[in-house]
Amino acid sequence: MTIRSKSRHVVATVAEIEQLGRKIVEVKGMEIGIFSVDGHFYAWRNVCPHAAAPVCEGTVCGTRLPSMVYEYIHGRDQEILRCPWHGWEFDLKTGIHLVEGGVKLRGYDLEVDGDHIYMLI
Repeated sequence: MTIRSKSRHVVATVAEIEQLGRKIVEVKGMEIGIFSVDGHFYAWRNVCPHAAAPVCEGTVCGTRLPSMVYEYIHGRDQEILRCPWHGWEFDLKTGIHLVEGGVKLRGYDLEVDGDHIYMLI
């Protein structure tokens, strides 16, 4: 049995992502979106599972929270990624689609070392 170790790829600096909120990078021929949410970093493949749209180019926003009829409560600001093509919304922390829990973005592990963020692949 062969165990492959993951290689580290520098994708950004901490300051860069904290300032911009996101960065789209290419690693091993794949576009990956790097996001900062509440001081933590997340990496998602830039492909929407619905129609292969460049999901990481979408709006980072909040969403409507469960509430009573005719009551609209907005929350989770800057934690939701909305696909630019069809508006599908994904949790930036988990990658899970907000309506269809079985649908998820493809995620990658990140590691912070000093001022640099590395993707492990």
